[in-house]
Amino acid sequence: MYSEDNLSWHSMAIICKLEPTLMNYIEHVYKCNRHDLMAFRPFILENIKLGNIRHEFVNKLLAFKDVFKEMGTAITLSKNLKSFSTRNHAISEVVNELILQGHLPKLRNEFYPVTTSFYKPPFFQLDRAAVPYFGVRAFGVHLNGFTKNSNGSLDLWIARRAKDRLFCPGMLDNIVGGGQPIGLGIMENLIKECTEEASITKDLSTTAIPVGAISYMMETEAGLRLDTLFCFDLKLSDDFVPKNRDGEISNFYRWPIQRVAQIVNDGFEFKFNCNLVLIDFLIRHGFITPDHPHYTKLIKGLRF
Repeated sequence: MYSEDNLSWHSMAIICKLEPTLMNYIEHVYKCNRHDLMAFRPFILENIKLGNIRHEFVNKLLAFKDVFKEMGTAITLSKNLKSFSTRNHAISEVVNELILQGHLPKLRNEFYPVTTSFYKPPFFQLDRAAVPYFGVRAFGVHLNGFTKNSNGSLDLWIARRAKDRLFCPGMLDNIVGGGQPIGLGIMENLIKECTEEASITKDLSTTAIPVGAISYMMETEAGLRLDTLFCFDLKLSDDFVPKNRDGEISNFYRWPIQRVAQIVNDGFEFKFNCNLVLIDFLIRHGFITPDHPHYTKLIKGLRF
């Protein structure tokens, strides 16, 4: 009843391990979609699947009998929790207790909507730190900031994450990227992130062009990341230099697109999901062409 189409990522993993020549762009797609749903139980609410929870964490949740219940092979919330506010209150108490017990990291104090689609009302909200433990879908915004040179070539602005970051410290990143908190529109969030991360003014950030979304399902130590990233392209003037305000970025680099493509192709210097954003950019701007042996696999793999 709750079977999943795994998109043959297990088969792709075997191929990648056997053929080193495939260890390029496609490996990033594989890495961001590596998961084994046999290690998880479906999280169902109102007969709608919201996420997947690792078996060990399910056992911890079921200790809170007034909040979580088993429903066949799935886990759900108590029928007494019918509203957005009552669910928020009950789940918040559970999360706080699990933090005290050492089963969850400390709160990020940024809440994400728990829903199947950004365009549907949320069932409840969840602190960002707990999202992967419940395997629910999260949303974010990522921006490709580029400059077009007089000879027609493109440069991309690339960020390096500060070494004190909780996730992927010191790794390369998009010029702007961030999670999508509850209560903010996508463009509102992009404007906020542009200001905080790169000192891009509102007048400039509102000229960013929405170019689609990428999505992936990635198993981590915490649980399952089921993410949708709304992507934007922003053309920047030749004299623009980004400046970070919130401490997340240590340096910015303006690199030729060919250099960025080579870094993505050759290794794992970028934060894992930024590779997908950049591969999408390279496809859309014609730097990865239909002659590439994995062209159609890349396109399919960017949208889980």
